[in-house]
Amino acid sequence: MRTSRHPLPHRARGLLGALLASLATLAALLGTAPAAHADTSICEQFGSTTIQGRYVVQNNRWGTSQTQCITATDSGFRITQADGSVPTNGAPKSYPSVFNGCHYTNCSPGTALPAQLSGISSAPTGISYSYVSDAVYDAAYDIWLDPTPRTDGVNRTEIMVWLNKVGPVQPVGSQVGTATVAGRQWQVWSGNNGSNDVLSFVAPSAIGSWNFDVMDFARQAVSRGLAQNNWYLTSVQAGFEPWQNGAGLAVTSFSSSVNTGTGGGTGGSGGSSACTVSYGTNVWQGGFTADVTVTNTGSAPLDAWKLAFTLPAGQQITGSWNASLTGSSGAVTASGVSYNAQIPAGGNVSFGFQGTYGGTFAKPAAFTLNGTACTTA
Repeated sequence: MRTSRHPLPHRARGLLGALLASLATLAALLGTAPAAHADTSICEQFGSTTIQGRYVVQNNRWGTSQTQCITATDSGFRITQADGSVPTNGAPKSYPSVFNGCHYTNCSPGTALPAQLSGISSAPTGISYSYVSDAVYDAAYDIWLDPTPRTDGVNRTEIMVWLNKVGPVQPVGSQVGTATVAGRQWQVWSGNNGSNDVLSFVAPSAIGSWNFDVMDFARQAVSRGLAQNNWYLTSVQAGFEPWQNGAGLAVTSFSSSVNTGTGGGTGGSGGSSACTVSYGTNVWQGGFTADVTVTNTGSAPLDAWKLAFTLPAGQQITGSWNASLTGSSGAVTASGVSYNAQIPAGGNVSFGFQGTYGGTFAKPAAFTLNGTACTTA
């Protein structure tokens, strides 16, 4: 069952993407740029909107003429309608997704991409998925690399990271081995779809949420001769490739940023930040509370802060205070509420939550504030 990735008329898709980008630019000049502040439904074939003022959510239906609709939320999107099906030994119907970077001239607000691989110190990202069983699909990252900083079409090398697959589908090409990347074991597939090289990493079992560094996979492409350090990372996308059905699939949270050189991170968050996190706990058999203090050690106030972290396996949040939490297990994002949405330079905010756990209790390994890695106190 050999599939082809994106076997579509790229010229037509590129022209449509350019037209959509031009319309978005015109709308911005008129003060009516589309952005998802509340849930926004998209049924147009290549329709898109922005969320959090820094990511693009796109419908991206290209392999079928049947209707597909998605609803963009503040933290991701969900598929609400996915009519029709295509053969499982061919290409999927679509790739509804959320991304940081540029896709057919549609660039996310304030993105640092394209960025040269040699100049990227880290590219942290986090994802939480909601799955269904009555469909055939994969849930995957799509990471694009090119020798030039192009923003207008398909790139030379595509890296796919399959966190889940349901049904008799497989990546482009053939399996060439296994590898441990970003602390996990993967099946490795390599091939070409006629337009670009494709390097795929398939998890042996479903991953519901995960935080990792995109550069770990980019370095794999370089080591396998499918990219070079002077190439560019052009976009980081996460979503679904459905072959049959797909309604109910959702990205419940997504974050992506790019840290260049030795400085702070960028990626549509309105600038970089420096931060320290103190994570104090009170633990008893089967339960715990966490008191978190986030300090802005930068020289400028930080608006609309979002702190991302991953709870160790077996932990579940049951309640919280002084922050709004997205996700209750795995990848979690805490954001400010009306009275503490800004952290002044040199200032801090505190919030907390209560939860349950199984096995041995552990603290999160890392924290990122608006996409920038924090030190822990």
